[in-house]
Amino acid sequence: MSSTGFETAATSTFAAPGAIAEPIGAAEPVAGDERPSVAEMRLPVWFFGFEGVLAGAFDLLRAAPSAWPALVVLAAVNIGVSLTVLRRRLKLAKLLWRGKGTRNVAFGLIGLRLGSHLVLGLLGTAVDSALGHVLFALVMSTVTVALLAYVQRTALGALVAAGKATA
Repeated sequence: MSSTGFETAATSTFAAPGAIAEPIGAAEPVAGDERPSVAEMRLPVWFFGFEGVLAGAFDLLRAAPSAWPALVVLAAVNIGVSLTVLRRRLKLAKLLWRGKGTRNVAFGLIGLRLGSHLVLGLLGTAVDSALGHVLFALVMSTVTVALLAYVQRTALGALVAAGKATA
């Protein structure tokens, strides 16, 4: 027996006497229709720690060249965690990477790194010591985490404003 859709319409609009009739489809929300909350979409703080360490990787390798295996393992763990634990949040990550703000942050960080090393080299105070590279890595990590947190906050605010997420 095939359904024509009339039965659904009839049972939704022609309710029992005295019952309040509801429009078709308003009785139960569809699971795909639910909007995620900001708390569900927000990336955890420790994820930004991964990104911060990877942002400082260049200077960490300059300070301790033998640390490259640890950075490779950290990058692999970052990818693994992103694809498993953060699977539900990949939608936000994709939106962030497609967003103009995130690309501006990435290009800004590259410009900051190259520009600061260039300026320091022109001033004759290039970063040569291990301590200098570690400090530079800390600065780059801190700036990266702060900018990514800002981009996430503005992206989530835009999703709430567009009605694609709930506050």
